[in-house]
Amino acid sequence: MALVLILLPILAGCALFALPRGDRLWSRVIGCAVAALTFELPLLVGNDGAFAVRWLSRPFTASLHFAWSGVSLWLVLLLALCTFCAIVATNVAQTRTLIALLLLLEGTMMGVFTARDILAFALFWDLMLIPPFFALVEWGTHRETAWRFLIYNFSGGLTLLLATAAFGILSGSTDVIGSTHQFAGSWAPWIFAGFAFAFAVKTPLWPLHTWMPATYADSPPPMVAVISAVQSKAGLYGFIVIALPCLRTAMADWRWLIIALALVSLLYGAFIALTQTDTKRIVAYSSLSHLGLIVLAIASFNPVALQGAVVYIVAHGLFSAALFLILGYMEEREETRSISKLGGIGANNPKLAGAFTIAALAALGLPGLAGFAGEIVILTGVFKAGYLWPALIALVPIVIASAYMLRLLQDAINGPVIATLPQRRDLTFAEALAVAPLLAALLFIGIYPHAILTAVLR
Repeated sequence: MALVLILLPILAGCALFALPRGDRLWSRVIGCAVAALTFELPLLVGNDGAFAVRWLSRPFTASLHFAWSGVSLWLVLLLALCTFCAIVATNVAQTRTLIALLLLLEGTMMGVFTARDILAFALFWDLMLIPPFFALVEWGTHRETAWRFLIYNFSGGLTLLLATAAFGILSGSTDVIGSTHQFAGSWAPWIFAGFAFAFAVKTPLWPLHTWMPATYADSPPPMVAVISAVQSKAGLYGFIVIALPCLRTAMADWRWLIIALALVSLLYGAFIALTQTDTKRIVAYSSLSHLGLIVLAIASFNPVALQGAVVYIVAHGLFSAALFLILGYMEEREETRSISKLGGIGANNPKLAGAFTIAALAALGLPGLAGFAGEIVILTGVFKAGYLWPALIALVPIVIASAYMLRLLQDAINGPVIATLPQRRDLTFAEALAVAPLLAALLFIGIYPHAILTAVLR
């Protein structure tokens, strides 16, 4: 069944190109049906849906081995949900093409999150770069943004492939994800460095983040919703399922460097978000800060912090996708992303204002929403692991998040109405349908984070 999760979106995405170029109806219907099915399938099947066939036997053994469980299950569900919401929200001139790219992106990322062989993981790691690249080329405002995205992430993919080859040759097999296999030896630190570089670029982690703000600002809202919500989690997922269990000793030797970079990302992202006036870039830099907190949790080697990291991975995916979709709606109405030119949107648009408020409050960590649940468990775990000062430093950007998110909320939603702007319209049914599942999930996980916490370490 895991193979179905990969092939179904890819085949459907390819099939959409057979539809007329200007098609909107059938592209949406097929796209929503496929995304809904990929969400329901893991829940209906109930087991890990494993599929495995031998791929290589020389110079090391490798398999096309796919399954879901624990962390990967939650990322599969997050990906399917965000893809569904992104497809519903798609409203561009070439709807068919963008939905096809979203389905191709979903299929390739399903390969990343269900792969149990590192070589298969690396294969889909590179394939998932293709749909965002073409989306940036087609809809981006600056062509160099697409190439920067591709060059940065392909460089990470190249080091991942080299590290995978070295791992396979020295250990004899790459079919190790989800096992207790641990690799040690003189080459272990260098192999870990290759993996870590790829994961840090994708997350992204400072100073390898420079591709991210422009990519998030230039991508069409449905595509950036999926990139920010799910694709950025591939690096974190790699740390959790490959680096931690398979190269634990080597990662422990590098832990203080990782902690230092995570803290810099936390602080840098928060302070830069505080100075931005572009709404998308505020959320982009806030993501840099939030993801730094997750890296800190992983590097602490504490099981409680790791559980909190997975809760926050899902939470960040939900509120990040919701924020980018809603900001896309606002940009479509006002033709601007500058908070100095927005204001008073909530006066006559209660649905849009309410949706944006819930997503923004989740991002700043309001108790009762999923963001708070992840943050408190992470900080508790990091403190229990003996990292007092990193835990205290991590509190600073969490406080700053309240400042920049409330500033964004106040200026765009509750600020004085700018009379020169055209009459605004509230969320349509389709727009509300796109963000409602994300907001409902934020509320559910905020109230019942136990659903994720019990599944993480299985």
